Amino acid sequence: MSADLEKYLIGRGKVREIYVASDRISAFDVIMPNPIPDKGRVLTGMTLFWLDRTRGIVPNHLRGAWPGELPDEAGAPELRGRAMLCEKLTMLPIECVVRGYLAGSGWKDYGASGGEVSGHRLPDGMDEAQQLPTPIFTPATKAEMGDHDENITVDQARNLIGAEEFAAVEAASIALYEHAAAHARERGIILADTKFEFGYDADGRLVLGDEVMTPDSSRWWPVDGYRTGISPPSYDKQYVRDYLETLDWDKTAPGPELPDDVVRGTANRYREAYEALTDSSFDDYLDKMEVER
Repeated sequence: MSADLEKYLIGRGKVREIYVASDRISAFDVIMPNPIPDKGRVLTGMTLFWLDRTRGIVPNHLRGAWPGELPDEAGAPELRGRAMLCEKLTMLPIECVVRGYLAGSGWKDYGASGGEVSGHRLPDGMDEAQQLPTPIFTPATKAEMGDHDENITVDQARNLIGAEEFAAVEAASIALYEHAAAHARERGIILADTKFEFGYDADGRLVLGDEVMTPDSSRWWPVDGYRTGISPPSYDKQYVRDYLETLDWDKTAPGPELPDDVVRGTANRYREAYEALTDSSFDDYLDKMEVER
């Protein structure tokens, strides 16, 4: 099995499934042809960190990830630090995005709509990357592989999933964002925006699923490099997006080959994000995942 592991299902039970996270990277909903070394391990490690910290805010789907908690199917060396045993959920059909700053597609929507993002009316004259008066919930549709997610208004999301469900995921999403943003700010990092996915378990409880506040699902900015009017330096895959924006590429598959310096720079940013946010060494995380089998 190659080091470039695709995110895939490796085990299935009656109510639980085992997944691994690959080193593949996507941008503009297109998978790039070359991987980012250890990216999947960073995503898994950061997700485990946040799931542990936030279980008091909302229940999550994690049922095991550490040595001794996983079945033999997840024991291969190349899966070390990549696998999670998760409870199967009935997922909601929306992406739950929270924005604390005006960036990415939110910034584009703000300009195109004359000052609105997902139905939220924002102050006139805001700059790119400016902090919003308060964090806002900006849902999106879930697209099939190769298609683009589409931002929708809060009213559209409410109609899609129901008023009660909407209120629950909005409240949970903003609470998760505010918790993580405060934790990150103490460490010199800004959480500009992040995406959550929720589902219902067999008992009908709202449960947090998928990856959580990783560089793939979030926009992390070092405070030292932050200023408005630009796309600030970041720990996330914005580094790849910014490079791709310099190319004559129509943002459809296949994606262009990433140069070595972009691959190395992105890998370093993922690792730096892990270590800064978790207050721990990435090598220590890998050591803890070692197990005799």
